[in-house]
Amino acid sequence: MHGRRMRLTNPIRETSWASNRPPPIQETFCHGRAPRLEWPLCEVCPDPLRSGDRATMTEILFHNTLTGRTEPFVPLVQGEVHAYTCGPTVYDFAHVGNFRTFVFQDILRRYLKSRGFRVIQVMNLTDVDDRIIQKAAAAGVSIRDYTEKYIQAYLDDRRALSLEPPEHIARATEHIDDMVRLVQRLTEKGFTYTSDGSIYFRISKFPAYGKLSKIDVTGMQAGARVDVDRYDKDNVRDFALWKAPKPGEHFWETAIGPGRPGWHIECSAMAMKYLGDTLDIHSGGVDLMFPHHENEIAQSEAATGKPFVRYWLHSEHLLVDHEKMSKSVGNIATLRELFAHGHKPSSVRFLLASVPYRRQLNFTPESLQGAASSVDRLRNFVSRLRSEKFPAGASPAMESRTVKAQEDFDRGLADDLNTAQALAAIFDLVRDVNTAMDHGEFRQGDAAPVLAVLEMFDAIFAVLHDDDGEKLRALGLAPVSPPLSDDEIEALVAERQAARKRRDFAASDRIREQLAERGVILEDTRDGGVRWKRK
Repeated sequence: MHGRRMRLTNPIRETSWASNRPPPIQETFCHGRAPRLEWPLCEVCPDPLRSGDRATMTEILFHNTLTGRTEPFVPLVQGEVHAYTCGPTVYDFAHVGNFRTFVFQDILRRYLKSRGFRVIQVMNLTDVDDRIIQKAAAAGVSIRDYTEKYIQAYLDDRRALSLEPPEHIARATEHIDDMVRLVQRLTEKGFTYTSDGSIYFRISKFPAYGKLSKIDVTGMQAGARVDVDRYDKDNVRDFALWKAPKPGEHFWETAIGPGRPGWHIECSAMAMKYLGDTLDIHSGGVDLMFPHHENEIAQSEAATGKPFVRYWLHSEHLLVDHEKMSKSVGNIATLRELFAHGHKPSSVRFLLASVPYRRQLNFTPESLQGAASSVDRLRNFVSRLRSEKFPAGASPAMESRTVKAQEDFDRGLADDLNTAQALAAIFDLVRDVNTAMDHGEFRQGDAAPVLAVLEMFDAIFAVLHDDDGEKLRALGLAPVSPPLSDDEIEALVAERQAARKRRDFAASDRIREQLAERGVILEDTRDGGVRWKRK
C-alpha cells in the first residue's frame, strides 16, 4: 500500500459487452403478475413456510433524494423496475469504498426481485474521462488496452462479493454514437453552444437546475464554463457535453466534430437507450449527486421534456477511522488487499451490507472480524439445523416465531432497505431457536420453516454458502491444493468417530488436526454427533 492506505496487519490481532439493446430478459416476477402483498406470490409458487402460514408484506418505502422524502415505491410499469446504477470509472482498481455502493445496489436489486418484480438493471462502465486519457497516454497504450485490466478486475471482484450481474453492462466507448445523437437533440432545442470546438450545456436554459442537489445557481456568472469532468460543489458552471481533442489526445470523428464525450452525457445516453426516457430508480454514491447526477437530469430532461428519474437513491460514504475512504485521501484498501490479509469475501460483503445505505459506515479491521464472526454464527446455525436430530413433531410456538421473523425481516428491508433491522430479525430468530434446541423444545418439523426463512435471507444477503475458498482461488489468492470434498470429510469424520468409540483418543485428535490443516473445523454435539464446517 502507498501513502495513507488503510493499515491491515495481522487480521487476527486487528480486528459480454453489447452496444445494442440487451437480449430478452427472463421473467423473474411471479407468472407475469404484479407482486402481491402476502405469501405465496401466487397459487402456483411454493410457499417458503408451511401451508397455512401467511406473512404479510409491508409497503416498500424509499428515501427519494429528489424530494427529500421517504415515499412508497410504485414503478412506472406494474411489476417491472427499470434501474440504472452507476458503475466505476475504470482508471484504477475499485476500492472497498466503491464496493459499499455496489453492495447496496445488489441488495436493492435482490430485494426487489424477492418481492416479485422483474428488474431490468443497467450499469455503466466509464472507460473514457480525463484521468483515463492522461494515464493511458503516460503508459503509452490505447484507452482500450489501459482500461481492460481494470474492467476485468472489477468484474472478478463483483463475483467474489456475490454481486448479481445486471441485465446490461454499458461501456461508454461503445456508445459514442448514442451520445452524439443526444448532443444533437440538445443543440436542436437550443440548450447548447460551441466554444473552441467543444459543445457546452447552457444551464441558464434549464430553470430546474439544482433541484436534486439543492445547489443555488443564482450567483452563477453568465457564460462561465468548466472543461474538467469532475469539479467541486461550489463550481457551478456550464458543463461540456462534447470536448474538442487536445494535441496527441485520443478522439472520435463524429457528425458533431472530432472529440470525445464529457463524463455526464455518457450516463444519460446509455440509461435512456436501454430503459426509456423515464427511469424508475437511479442509484449511486452520495458524492455523485453533484455535479454528475444534477447534470444528468438537466441534459436528459432538456432533451425529452419528461422526468428523467422517479426515485433517486444515494448511498453514504464508507469511512476509515471516521474519514472518507478515497483515492485522493490515500486511505484506500482494495478487495484483493483485504483478501490477502486473511479476510473472506463473505465477511466483507456482510460488513458492507450491515449498515443501512444512507448511514456512513466506519470500516476497521475490528469490524471485519465482527462480520466474520456473524457469518460463522449463521453458518454454524444452518449446520446445526441440518445435522442435529430433534424429537418428532412441530411446535406451534416455534411456527409463530418463524412467521414473525419473516415479517420483521421484510418489514426492515421495506423500510428504505434498513438492513440493520432485517439482520436483527434474523439474529433474534437464531438466538431463540438455539435456546429452544438447547432446552429440548425444538422439533424436527420446525427445522424446514426456519431453513426457509434463512434461504429467504440469503437470497438477499448471500453469505450462507461457504464458497470463500473457491472465490479466493479464482482470484489466485488461496492455496493451490484442492480442498477436501464433502465425501472425503465425511469419511474422515466417520473414522474419527470410530476411533472415539474404541477410545483411541490419539487417533481421534490426529484426525481432527488433519482436518483443521485442510481448513475443516469439527464441533462435537451434545447428542454425540459431529458437525463440521470449512474455514
